[in-house]
Amino acid sequence: MLVDSHCHLDFDKFDDDRAEVLRRAFDAGIGMMVTICTRHSRFDHIRDLARTDDRLYCSVGIHPHQVAEEETATLEWLLSSAADPKVVGIGETGLDYFYDTSPRDDQITSFRTHIAAARETGLPLIVHTRDADDDMAAILRDEAGKGAFPGVLHCFSSSRLLAEAALELGFYISCSGIVTFKNAEELRDIIRDVPLDRLIVETDSPFLAPVPNRGKRNEPAFVVHTAEKVAELKGLTADEFARISTDNFFRLFSKAKPPAEASR
Repeated sequence: MLVDSHCHLDFDKFDDDRAEVLRRAFDAGIGMMVTICTRHSRFDHIRDLARTDDRLYCSVGIHPHQVAEEETATLEWLLSSAADPKVVGIGETGLDYFYDTSPRDDQITSFRTHIAAARETGLPLIVHTRDADDDMAAILRDEAGKGAFPGVLHCFSSSRLLAEAALELGFYISCSGIVTFKNAEELRDIIRDVPLDRLIVETDSPFLAPVPNRGKRNEPAFVVHTAEKVAELKGLTADEFARISTDNFFRLFSKAKPPAEASR
């Protein structure tokens, strides 16, 4: 099976056909999905959505875009929320200097709080980063000096230097539909060099639909196309990479249980 390690099933773009979206994903061989929290105010809804199926899990956190408008993500809130059996990751969190919708100092403060929660819980930090490579690498290294924590650079489209810095800290790299885009050859060159045991895949749906669905609303079933492209880059069959990336997912998101185990 494949795992969509990062999607946003609570978003309103799925309101009209959420059940059909899930059915198409399961029919396509997507055995598990992690629906990602971006707002404090949406966490209860996201957790309840994850509770509807053994094959769904979720995270807890606040996206850097929403830091200024949402209730603060305190360490206490993150830790108490992370205790729920359905919560398998911390985030998404990070730095976004492209849109700058929240003050950078506030983004950094929130990011460090999420890191503290990942360190204390052992759950992986789900990192969003855009146009912030230098600060991101510096903060990750600084925080790692206080104690190790697991993590993943989600929807990776950053520099080789940031990828190398993250890999040195034991992080994973998650590939989205961007890796299939015609103008993404630099990204594909980086992914070719990422160790195979550090790669997972995602859709980030409803955004960034991969070729051949580019321009459409993305959905978890489409992670198949991203996985096929990464398999090609790595010289593997689709089935080989599906097995490896799924093994990688469960190693990183160790709190998540394969569907057969979760139903026992």
